[in-house]
Amino acid sequence: MAVSSLICSETISRVSSVLNREVKQFGKKYMFDENEETCWNSDQGAIQWLILEFPQTIQASQIQIQFQGGFASRKCILQASRSRQNPWIN
Repeated sequence: MAVSSLICSETISRVSSVLNREVKQFGKKYMFDENEETCWNSDQGAIQWLILEFPQTIQASQIQIQFQGGFASRKCILQASRSRQNPWIN
C-alpha cells in the first residue's frame, strides 16, 4: 500500500511553543514543508504538543514522527477526537 500524507492546505496546525518565539526560523510551517533542512523547534519544557485539525474525517494507518538530529521524546501520547475541544489548550 502506498503511503501518502494527509496534510493538505486546509489542515490547521497549532503548536505549544516556538523556540525563542522566532516563527520565521522555527515556526510550525516548517513541519510539513518536505525540506529536511527545516523543522519546527519548540521551546524547552516538560510538555510540548501539536494539534492537527483536518478538513474532513481521516483514516490513518500509520503515523511517522522524525525528530531533529539526536533529539527524541521520552513519552508520546496520541489523542483523536471528533470535536475541537483539546485538553492541552485553556
